[in-house]
Formats: sequence, structure tokens, C-alpha cells
Amino acid sequence: MQSNRSLSIDVLRGLTVAVMIVVNSPGSWEYVYSPLLHAQWNGFTLTDWVFPSFLFVVGNSMSFSLDRYRQMGTSAFFTKVIKRTVLIFLIGYLLIWFPFFRHNAEGEIYLKSIESTRIFGVLQRIALCYFFASIMIYYLSERATLILSMAMLVAYHLVLVIFGDLTLAGNAVLKFDLWLVGDAHMYHGEGLAFDPEGFLSTLPAVVNVIGGYWAGVFLRKKGATYETIAKMMVVGVIFIVAGFAWDILLPFNKKIWTSSYVLLTIGINLHLLALLTFVIDLRQNRKWTYFFDVFGKNTLFIYVASSLITDIILFLSIGDHNIYDWFYVMVFQSIFGNYLGSFLFALAFLMVCWLIGLWMDKKKIYIKI
Repeated sequence: MQSNRSLSIDVLRGLTVAVMIVVNSPGSWEYVYSPLLHAQWNGFTLTDWVFPSFLFVVGNSMSFSLDRYRQMGTSAFFTKVIKRTVLIFLIGYLLIWFPFFRHNAEGEIYLKSIESTRIFGVLQRIALCYFFASIMIYYLSERATLILSMAMLVAYHLVLVIFGDLTLAGNAVLKFDLWLVGDAHMYHGEGLAFDPEGFLSTLPAVVNVIGGYWAGVFLRKKGATYETIAKMMVVGVIFIVAGFAWDILLPFNKKIWTSSYVLLTIGINLHLLALLTFVIDLRQNRKWTYFFDVFGKNTLFIYVASSLITDIILFLSIGDHNIYDWFYVMVFQSIFGNYLGSFLFALAFLMVCWLIGLWMDKKKIYIKI
């Protein structure tokens, strides 16, 4: 098995976090091009590809790290995995609570209560998926892992149709998370207490990590060859076709992370990884890769930094506007208009994050969470 890191995997990781930053940072949520929005409920957009791809590349990375952990023995393995899980989950929770203060209607600053802070979120889902996938991979063979993954998707489908319906207000994900954490600790951006990163819908998302892990293992074992690329693309087609077939019974839905959505996104990412392997490793076309490699070298740190910067400039004000809105309105909207200005604001914010990553790379600072 090859031990060197794969540039194609690093670029896919960087591409994923770059798109994630763009879709999370429009100048105004009122003016966003439709591909940069999640599907309102059922359906699939470019933005719906981003988070499962993040999980897929988490699995890719695990194909390098878990072998080292295994060699340390069971106790050390669990110490490493649990420590990383808790750290990522805690950072995610603190990001939601940050900046810990809010303004009331009179402009006064008050401490944001933990009693009303959302518990689950993006990093929390990554942490939980990493934990459950690590346990499965450590104890089970490849065949058993794949069988259990498929069983999880089927079981999740049954849970959705037996214990609720497939609407926003009546789905089983909402019901379970309400029971588990309560209304006050859930996301309310949909107009009611519903968490698109809640606990129940995290279970099928584990399969995205498993898919990324075995793709990474396969690429390392077989190397960057035409045969490797062809096999990844064939398997990707199988996953995509299976996803569309399952969509007939259980539609693609990112917000409740349906089983059909899992298969579709794994298939797409297998094709992307195969394409990047062809372009970067076989054709040796690498001149364009550094931009994404910068993101790929400090992925989680840059994502966390982007969230912190956003929260800070949303909290601080210039006149009647917070800094975030002021830059959009006074610079981007006034020059480029609503939609283009909003999009260019997101690209400018992306470049700020990239410059942070560039500085870290030049200083050889690599923070692994």
C-alpha cells in the first residue's frame, strides 16, 4: 500500500471547503444564485453536494490515519479517536455559541444563554460520523462494513416512513431530536424547531464517511492508474443509478439526509476523485492545484476561522450596519448590483480565508484538529 498522501485527495478536500465557504458567505441571503442555495426540501443542488463531500474527504483522510492508530493497539486507538471526536464536537458547539454575546432591540449587549444554544451543527456531525465510522472500520472487515452500511440506509428509510412522514413538520428526524435535546437546543431557521444536522440524520451520513474511507484505501492500494480510475467511475455510476432508483421511493433530501441522497453523493464524489486522479496524477497537470491545496492542508482550521470571522464582523458595527452588511452594501452591492455583488462578496471572503491559509502554508503551520 502506498504511504504518500494523494494530491488529488488533498485538492478534493480543498475544493470542498472552498465551495462550503462560498455558499455560507453571500453578501445577502436575499440575493443568492439558485445553485448556491440548498433545495427547499426534496431535490438536489450544487450546495447540497458540499457537506456530504466534506464527509467523504474525512473518510479519505481516515484511510491514512487509522492504519497508524491500529498499530498503537486498541487502547491507544480509542484514546485517539475519542479525543478527536470530543475536540471537534466541542469546537463546533463553541462556534455556535460564539461570540457568546448578542444585541437586544435597544442595542444593549447581553450574554447568550447556554440554555438556548443549539447543540448539533456541521462540526458536530463531522465528529459523530468520524467516531462511528472509526468504530465500524476498526472492528469489521471490508465486506462486513459495506453490508452494515447498506443495512443502516435501509433501516433509516424504514424509520422515516414508520415513525413519521416526509414533510418538514412531521418527519421522524424532527420528532427524535425534539425528544433527545428539546426545542431550545435545535435550529430554528426553517420556521420551527428542526435540525438538519441533528442526531438521527447523522446515522446515514456515517455511510458517506465509510464510502470516502474505502475509496481512499482503494486508491492507495492500486495507485493512480487507468484501471483504478475506470473502476472508481464504474462504481460511481452504480451508486448514482442506485440513488436515482431509490429516489423514486425516498426522494433526495439533504435536510433529512435520505438514503438515496447518500448513494447519489458518494457516486458523484467517486467520479470527482477519479477525475482529479486522472488530471493530477496521470496527466501531471498540477499548475492549478495549489489554490485548493492551500485549503486542503488546513481544512478544518480554515473552516473554523471563516466561521469566527463571519461571527465577529456580524457582531461589530459601522454606523447602522454591522461590518459584514456594510462591506456588502457600500462596496459590492453599490458597484455590482444585488446578485452579482452578493456572489463577489462571497468570493472576496473566500480569498481572505485563502490568504490566511497561504500565510500558514508559507510558515509551515499545519493545524490538525
